[in-house]
Amino acid sequence: MPRTTGRVGHDELATLKLVALDGALESRTTVTCSALADRLDASNQTASRRLQRLEDAEYLTREVTGDGQIVSLTEAGERALQGEYADYRRLFEGDADVTLRGTVTSGMGEGRHYISLPGYMRQFRERLGYEPFPGTLNVELGDDSARTRSRMDALDPVEIDGWADDERTYGPAFCWPATVETADGERYKEAHVIAPERTHHDADQLEVIAPEKLRETLAIDDGDELEVHVSEQ
Repeated sequence: MPRTTGRVGHDELATLKLVALDGALESRTTVTCSALADRLDASNQTASRRLQRLEDAEYLTREVTGDGQIVSLTEAGERALQGEYADYRRLFEGDADVTLRGTVTSGMGEGRHYISLPGYMRQFRERLGYEPFPGTLNVELGDDSARTRSRMDALDPVEIDGWADDERTYGPAFCWPATVETADGERYKEAHVIAPERTHHDADQLEVIAPEKLRETLAIDDGDELEVHVSEQ
């Protein structure tokens, strides 16, 4: 899934990294435009504009005081840096696989409907190599995994195109190869994490598809702990 940053570019991300290193990731911290400008080798005005753009993009919050600006990264800002981390890991280690941990949870039943639609099912057969079981395994991610989920952005997905029928238009989706591992160490390798372009789920919700009903194949139920090892196509 391509990472989108709106008006935030590489210069702003570099600024975000610096304030995070100053402590804005863990808590609120005070920065001054002059000190930040020195580290960026830029003018005070440039440093101020970058902070403003980061705030506009909701990557950080800030409060102007007499001693400087009190800044703190938002969840969106942390996800942006997680995505940068994944890119560098892939660059230097050649492997950006992501392991996400969570518990099995019941979904809203939407997965069964959408996955079964012919426009999606045809592409699943062609691009994933199997016809998914009509439904998704829903995993509620722990706090750490919810934050690191954005590292998936550095992995190349299998793209499922949007399509239309006589009634409505359906959006694209993105699939990443995944191995599901239970707490007992049993592994299921022929699965995919699926993420629609628009979803009702929050960042702490993960949907997994497979050619079999994973609840039955892995003998899992709501509340059981899982690891989902996500890779790229």
